[in-house]
Amino acid sequence: MIRKLSFALLGAALLAALALGVIAWKVYAALEQPLQVAEQRTLEVQPGDTPSGVFQRLEREGTLSGSFWLRLHWRLRLSGQTLHSGEYQLRPDMTARDLIGLWQRGEVVQHTLTIVEGWNFRQVRAALEALPTIQQTLAGVSDDEVMARLGHSGVHPEGRFFPDTYSFTRGVADTELLQRAFSRLEAVLDEEWQTRSEGLPYMDPYHALIMASIIEKETGVPAERGEIAGVFVRRLQRGMLLQTDPTVIYGMGERYQGRITRNDLRRPTPYNTYTNTGLPPTPIAMVGREAIHAALHPAEGQSLYFVARGDGSHVFSDSLSEHNRAVREYQLKRRADYRSSPPPRQAPAPIENIQ
Repeated sequence: MIRKLSFALLGAALLAALALGVIAWKVYAALEQPLQVAEQRTLEVQPGDTPSGVFQRLEREGTLSGSFWLRLHWRLRLSGQTLHSGEYQLRPDMTARDLIGLWQRGEVVQHTLTIVEGWNFRQVRAALEALPTIQQTLAGVSDDEVMARLGHSGVHPEGRFFPDTYSFTRGVADTELLQRAFSRLEAVLDEEWQTRSEGLPYMDPYHALIMASIIEKETGVPAERGEIAGVFVRRLQRGMLLQTDPTVIYGMGERYQGRITRNDLRRPTPYNTYTNTGLPPTPIAMVGREAIHAALHPAEGQSLYFVARGDGSHVFSDSLSEHNRAVREYQLKRRADYRSSPPPRQAPAPIENIQ
């Protein structure tokens, strides 16, 4: 009797071991199977999706097989693992195990928004609206309402968003990206303001930001930022008109069609620094750290004037007579490729990366 019981237990153990072996083999085969993906594509996991549901969806699509064994593997080995929502990149060389690894590490596809130095707020909004991967909530909303939704009611939007490349996952709201850029600008401006040079003609950091935006629009050669800042600071200190074309252009708005005339320089607008003393009322563009630093650390010197050579760089002069000679040389005898201001800067093509 004891011998029969022993044989029965042994048989049951062997059957159990065999069953476990079959299960282990089935799970292993399911994990190591190559995904049926002909070319790189994305798998979108929505908030609330479960691994079981995604495995079954992929099996219905024919991307993989044996979803039961993959679900069993996740339940037994990864039950405490969170499945992050987002987009996952599927490649022809991947296995089901590789896909699960992406889920474990949360390696979702990152999209990017680039805000370019010198852009105005209209261009920033256009860049946001052109992104199909974000949640659009600001269509048809006024600039004032945009700032109110960001929690900054009454704040003028120009110059308030830091130029940089911002990574995000599909479905992020446009307001979230703007808030990140706004907060970044405030942080950079505060950092630079704390180390500013003495004796500057600014009442507060906002005035420095306005100056930085003018420097940003005037500068085609980065090494000249400090010298251009020095000219404008000395003119402010002496009560001279700034007389900078980018402010006139900004004040023209939609009327600007690529050139300004003498009448434009005489036409009064709040931004015409040929007719108004001091700084314009707001920034005229988005500014990078280098322009902010230059506004707060202007180069020393005596120059009060500068004129564009036509290649993006400038000739600086201490006196009006020197300046007039430079004007005659570089503006009255213009080359065919003459530029009085830096060439427009475009955002780089959007990129995707995994993070």
